[in-house]
Amino acid sequence: MSEEEKDNIVGAIDDTPAETPADVPAEGPVEPAEAQVSDEAAEDAPKKGKRKKEKKKLTPEQKKKRLKRGLIIAGSIILALAIFFSGIAIGNVVVSKGLIEQAGEFEPVKYVDHEQLKPSADRDESGWRYFVLPEGREEFKVLQLTDVHIGGGSFSKNKDTWAMNAVATMIRNEQPDLVVVTGDIAYPVPFQAGTFNNLNATKIFANMMESLQVYWTFAFGNHDTEAYSMYGRDQITKFYEDSNFEYCLFERGDCYDEVDKFDKIDKGFGNHIINVHNAEGKVIQSLVMLDSHSYIDGDYFGIAWKYDNLHDSQVKWYGEQMDKIKDMNGDGHYANNLAFFHIPLPEYREAWRAIREVYGDKEPEKLATATAKAANTESKEDGLVTYHYGKMGETPSVRHGVESYGIFCGYKTDQFFEAGLEHGLKGVFCGHDHYNNFSVDYKGIRLTYGMSVDYLAYPGIYKEHSQRGCTVITVSKDGAFDCSPRNYYEDYSVKHEKD
Repeated sequence: MSEEEKDNIVGAIDDTPAETPADVPAEGPVEPAEAQVSDEAAEDAPKKGKRKKEKKKLTPEQKKKRLKRGLIIAGSIILALAIFFSGIAIGNVVVSKGLIEQAGEFEPVKYVDHEQLKPSADRDESGWRYFVLPEGREEFKVLQLTDVHIGGGSFSKNKDTWAMNAVATMIRNEQPDLVVVTGDIAYPVPFQAGTFNNLNATKIFANMMESLQVYWTFAFGNHDTEAYSMYGRDQITKFYEDSNFEYCLFERGDCYDEVDKFDKIDKGFGNHIINVHNAEGKVIQSLVMLDSHSYIDGDYFGIAWKYDNLHDSQVKWYGEQMDKIKDMNGDGHYANNLAFFHIPLPEYREAWRAIREVYGDKEPEKLATATAKAANTESKEDGLVTYHYGKMGETPSVRHGVESYGIFCGYKTDQFFEAGLEHGLKGVFCGHDHYNNFSVDYKGIRLTYGMSVDYLAYPGIYKEHSQRGCTVITVSKDGAFDCSPRNYYEDYSVKHEKD
């Protein structure tokens, strides 16, 4: 190395500032951050002023060009958005039309295990449609489906097809006398379905059921007619009335318009009853469908999870209908009856709380098989609870200061359960909480969650398989009933859909 190179290296070392320890302040005063920001702003001020001056210096021709360029950019953005949303709209029309056609191409269900029962063309003395269980038939079979969640738009095409195939497969295998859907047939949530049009989803499902040629009915769910949906409950009800479907037994129903304790006159749509008679003409089971409404207290979009309850007018209507059927039977006893609606009663939460008090954090299905009953227990505040089957799949959380125990029931309280105790209610079937599928007896009334179908609503649920299925309800000729879950994949040998 030459002497010149050595001198250069030494000089470089001498010029390098020494490291200052973190706890030793550097020489010279440190300006506060505010002062630095002020200095930067002061530096920027002349620049801004300069830009303003330059803008003032622009000639009219230059200003015109700049305005034109801005309008072109804004117009391009608006055009791009218009093309995007127009594409979605056109796609929705094409997809929904294709799904409706697909729904009409299902082959009719062949009844090989027993003859298909048909409802009477007339109404019984109570004023309701009815089936007659003939001599030689031991039971009437009801298939509960819930939370089908058909989007009916361009974003949900594949999942809608999966949902239709699942429903058709389960109905074809079970050959039920009646299918009851406990809400949320439609799911018109635009960022998942791609559409606000809930009538298309309604048409898809109704056409599929007509092509399967199976008698069915339903109760409205909260998602069937959202606040932002194109069609309300009244309009969807009118669609069914005007369509004259052969196999749909849904009715607008009737109730009372008087103001109840919720200060509402909304009696709901679709409060109706289907009776099952024995060969002698006696009602052995009444199947009661009720509208459990949607949201309350200004929670128009369900963001605050303030779900509605059954209203006083509906409870009163239910009691009077059961009185009429008791009088029709003429034996002084209430006919056994089952209720079907979407949002669970608060008693579901009370019953599950009692189960948890006994079993703690352990899931009861780990302590008893699906066919064995857990030990009867009596909670001081909840009464007698007997576990039958199933699990709590929802995540427990505190909502509005109340522990949910994974049950997202009505926000307030209602008197339907108490009315049921007095009027022969033997079971309640609901949906709404897609991962719950348990069944328990509570104070002599069986509370059951149906197995959900949902591929669309819950994020990632299409990849889940244990909760998807249906519930089979058998009504014996003596009026007793039992129910059991069916998993779509395990019980019907169906392969999982591709993720």
